[in-house]
Amino acid sequence: MPPVFYQYKPSKLSTVMSLTTLKWLTVSVCLALTACNNATTAQSADQLDELHSKNAVKADNHTSETNYASETINIVSPDWGNAATLTAMGHAPIATGDVRVWDRWVGSPKLPASITDIGIRYQPNAELIAQLPTDLVVDNLFYEHARNLYGDVPAESVMFAAKGDTATWADYTEPTRKLGALIDNPKLAEDYIVKSQKDITLASQKLQQRYPNVKRFAVVQFADANNMRMYVANSLFKPALDEMNKELVVLGKGNSWGFVPIRMGDLAQLDEDVCLLIIDPLSPITRAEIEDSLVWQRLGYGDTRCMGELPPVWIYGGMSSLVSLADNLSTVVLKGGVA
Repeated sequence: MPPVFYQYKPSKLSTVMSLTTLKWLTVSVCLALTACNNATTAQSADQLDELHSKNAVKADNHTSETNYASETINIVSPDWGNAATLTAMGHAPIATGDVRVWDRWVGSPKLPASITDIGIRYQPNAELIAQLPTDLVVDNLFYEHARNLYGDVPAESVMFAAKGDTATWADYTEPTRKLGALIDNPKLAEDYIVKSQKDITLASQKLQQRYPNVKRFAVVQFADANNMRMYVANSLFKPALDEMNKELVVLGKGNSWGFVPIRMGDLAQLDEDVCLLIIDPLSPITRAEIEDSLVWQRLGYGDTRCMGELPPVWIYGGMSSLVSLADNLSTVVLKGGVA
């Protein structure tokens, strides 16, 4: 006989219980999923808040670093004129060239002990430059050939020089203001210009008190015992002496560097009342040869004619060179002639 298959027919009670169980199971699963989702959402929110906090801190730190950098812009300048003026302003560069002979040719201001010597100004040390935390290079036309050594560091040209045949006060104040703008401190530059003018005026008063009869000056620097450079109207000596109410006397028109080459005998063309200023450095050998020169002896400087010797001043410098020259003149010892 064939097998008999019985079909289960649940009762109404069992059916209700099964539906109830399924309902509660569904609710439990939903609750569990909701709890997990809430936990995940809460964790994500916490992580997002933490990320926002970290980003806020980074932003604050970045702002602080940016502000700090704007206050302490690290300048490298191979040019002594810019390096000296920045130092005198109170924002010395972190590096310049030929520091070992600074005192011999520039003198004042004194460089800070922390400054780095990048080697020869015209050919700075590339490896050393690469290690410096440089924000900006300040140079001029004479040093632009070396800009490739600074990598992607920006460079700006600032030139202290006459714009025409005669140097003026503005030829030195305008580049000083440009330096102030480059270091993001225009007031520092303005204050320095005002102070420089006051210092030059004070130096002028001292010179006038000491040598009231000396009105006219000629300025030279010896190359050897017979050859020299005479600094003329487009050199820094013109605005410096103008500010001191003195006259610069010249023999001819100078070159773009502000001087005309002359020989010792040419000094005889100067009037008797012109006081000759000799700018150091002057080597002992050259000094001895000058004193032994019969031409020099006949000229009479230091005897019948006025003469003085000044400490080094960077002749191709900026505002600081004008102040240094005035300070040197206020203390110079003049000998002979109208002095």
